[in-house]
Amino acid sequence: MHIAWLGKKSPFCGNVTYGREITNALIDRGYDVSFFHFSQGATDGGSPAHLRAERARHISLPCLYKSTLYTIPTLKSQQVLADALRQLQPDIVHASLALSPLDFVLPDICRELGIPSVATFHPPFARRRWNLTSNTQHFAYQFHAPCLAKYDMTIVFSQVQRDLLVQLGVPPDRVVVIPNGVDAKKYSPGASELKLQVRTERVFLYQGRISIEKNVESLLKAWRLAKMGETCRLLIVGDGPLAEPLRASYGEADGVRWLGYVADERRRIEILRGADVFILPSFVEGLSLSLLEAMACGIACIATDVGADGEVLDKGAGIVLDPQKVTAQLQTILPLLRDHPEMAGILSYKARQRVLERYTLEGNINRLEGLYASFTDREGVGHREAAQTLARPSVDI
Repeated sequence: MHIAWLGKKSPFCGNVTYGREITNALIDRGYDVSFFHFSQGATDGGSPAHLRAERARHISLPCLYKSTLYTIPTLKSQQVLADALRQLQPDIVHASLALSPLDFVLPDICRELGIPSVATFHPPFARRRWNLTSNTQHFAYQFHAPCLAKYDMTIVFSQVQRDLLVQLGVPPDRVVVIPNGVDAKKYSPGASELKLQVRTERVFLYQGRISIEKNVESLLKAWRLAKMGETCRLLIVGDGPLAEPLRASYGEADGVRWLGYVADERRRIEILRGADVFILPSFVEGLSLSLLEAMACGIACIATDVGADGEVLDKGAGIVLDPQKVTAQLQTILPLLRDHPEMAGILSYKARQRVLERYTLEGNINRLEGLYASFTDREGVGHREAAQTLARPSVDI
């Protein structure tokens, strides 16, 4: 089967990781993949290791601007996309939506060419709209709902997302829940020299973008107020617009160490394996791959009840925070996990088990294969009815 995948190679964000992991897994299972991505120049193609290059086609779509949040294509990008799809004639077009104007015209292009269209809708969200960030993200759902209703199927990561899109007018039989998945063999507990390298006994970790929606400042305030002492370090892994001002206010005197963006995946895994507690204090999320990777590595995890993250950690798989009370709650929780390492050990085990039960990449790909097969069925079953049948069991996850 030939899959035309529309996604992102840069700048680094969850969408990039999602596209890389899914397409590599599909290629490993024998699928023919053509990867369409936005490019601002001939050298703007992402890492050569992004895909199994010898077994994938790469098609650049010209753009004027791209960021982790949205993409502005050039006027000719729509024609480039349509011409390439007409020439390649894939069996399925799967768009990992980059929040660009092409999101709105792709279903019409696919319908004209007779190709089924699937979208994965990533934007983070909060269960309740209580600040500017959550209101903005909710608007993204409202704005895209009419467009998503035109795709043959939209993939979301949680039941909460599905309910929201259905409320906004997307037909229920066109929305399926297929949670993010992590390679639990690669991301697994193991040896690490991290604590020797940072010279500490206990490591607390944040890994992700340093931006307003990630609410890192609330974590830093709580860390300072908790007075965690000389035996603990808070490591901040990542970069973003707030990195410099926060780094100027919180540093070694507070027990905070800034590692910056770590590109090497093996190094990121080593950091995860060496940490005791992972903290994600976001205002909004979708389903955080960073959280799943930490859980798979056997780390006690703390996250806010936004997006699907609270759903991932519910029933004892981790600690769930109120996004409006992050600093106050962490000020109490951090010393508890410092003083009672056995508590962190129990949470570490439960986090790993939750991933193995619900959030493996293998399980994700199995469901995706079933969805693809429902569109190419030759036995007379309509692809939308078959896809609706597929959606039922995964909705309850």
